[in-house]
Amino acid sequence: MDQAVLLRDATEADLPAICEIYNDAVLHTTAIWNDTLVDVANRIEWLKARKARGFPIIVAEKDGEVAGYASYGDWRAFDGYRHTVENSVYVSKDHRGLGIGEGLLRELIVRAGNGNIHVMIAAIETGNTTSIRLHEKLGFRIVGQFSEVGTKFGRWLDLTCMELRITV
Repeated sequence: MDQAVLLRDATEADLPAICEIYNDAVLHTTAIWNDTLVDVANRIEWLKARKARGFPIIVAEKDGEVAGYASYGDWRAFDGYRHTVENSVYVSKDHRGLGIGEGLLRELIVRAGNGNIHVMIAAIETGNTTSIRLHEKLGFRIVGQFSEVGTKFGRWLDLTCMELRITV
């Protein structure tokens, strides 16, 4: 990752840029299996909920603008899964290929280890080989694949599930 990229905790001031990155992914990619766009009010509630659970939202800032963000949240909302989380990493369309996603994911893994997380899950659309390779590079392993469990843009999507056991 470029030295000029700052990784830091997100603030409410970052939410318009986070919305823009998220909404671009909704409109143009299969990274998010959602058709609903979000607004700042939605992301304020999301930020509050993540903070209340002690889950980080990290932004990558490059040249004074938010170039990407990452977070994790509950994998399954039952007590027995409290040490397992699912990650999300998104990079703006103008900053892809610069190592920002890797930097964000590395920081997320460190935060998870410091936060008493034992396993991090990644659920990635099978055609998103860039994300799968990134996760493999950082130690995630493929543990399964679900066929045609989602739909977007008028086609069925497969889901590749990956996991990382976190050691501190």
